[in-house]
Order: sequence, then C-alpha cells, then structure tokens
Amino acid sequence: MRTVNNETGGDAVAAGSRGVEPMNRWYVVNTRPHQEARAEANLLRQGYRAWMPAMVRSRRHARRIETVRVPVFPGYLFVELDIERETWSAINGTFGVRRILTNGMSPLALPREFVTALRRSVSSDGALSLVPSDMKPGERVKIMTGPFVGCVAVVLTLSPAGRVELLLNVLGGDVTTTILRRAIAPAA
Repeated sequence: MRTVNNETGGDAVAAGSRGVEPMNRWYVVNTRPHQEARAEANLLRQGYRAWMPAMVRSRRHARRIETVRVPVFPGYLFVELDIERETWSAINGTFGVRRILTNGMSPLALPREFVTALRRSVSSDGALSLVPSDMKPGERVKIMTGPFVGCVAVVLTLSPAGRVELLLNVLGGDVTTTILRRAIAPAA
C-alpha cells in the first residue's frame, strides 16, 4: 500500500518507510453475503494484504458433482495492517465489504497464534486442509468410542468437518458408517 509524502509530494512505501519495523497484525473483515472473493480481490487491488481462508469441497449441482473452493469462514476474511501507519477506514467502502470489525474506535486484532496455525494448515494448492494429514483413505483404524468400540475398520473418505466414513465388517457383512475423527486411532 502506498501513501503520499506530504513534504515532497512523492510516493513513499507505507510499511517500513521510516526505518522502523512495522507492527502488522491481522484483522477481521465482515463481507457482504457470498462476496468474500469479490471483497478479497478489491482489497488486494487497493494494495491491502487480504486473505480469505478457503477449503475445497465437492457439491452436487445440476446432476453432476463439482469441486469448488469455499470460504472456511463464510462472510469473513482477514486483512493484515499496521494501523499506526496504514489507513484502514477505506476498507469499509470497498465493494464486497460490509465493515471491518472494531471496538468502536479501532480494528480488533486477531491473536497471532490463531493466524499462524491457520496459515500452517494451507496445502500446496492454497486451500486449507482441516483433515489431519496422518490419515488417508484405505488405512486401517480402530474405533475408540461408541457402539463399535474395539472394531477395526478401513477409512473410505475424510471430510473437512472432522468426520470419517468407514467400511466396517459386522456380522459377516460390510457396512459403511460415518464417525468423528477423534473417535478413531490408527490400528496397531
């Protein structure tokens, strides 16, 4: 993002132009319904560092299944700012943005650990991977809780919502069931 230097009339880089390390923090921007991508694109065009955490989902539409990127937090995205040096009020006038979340006077910063952990979960395709990478389809797992405790099953699919579809052999027949990720462990 660029600002105008009032003394010389020229441009100066906003962050780090005075030789002082910038105090960038991440802030939450509330978007208009279903306009997260539009808001992100417009904020990036204005020079802000915006980020909409997204994940890949499969959805059924018009009798076919398509894979799409959807926001992890519908209606929200993040913007990195140094509010001491950068103008943030222009964010509220950006197409697709409803408002930046504030305490009434200034934007509310997210905890650094939250954003760091979230950014660490981004896969090579730029989408968030909310399913632990230690488990893969075809792997044998042991059910730790519920009516099938102690049974060994095979992982069929993993969902971003923390659920796992399993193939279970019960009473001589194969049955599929869906269970929470935390209720299973790798089979020994």
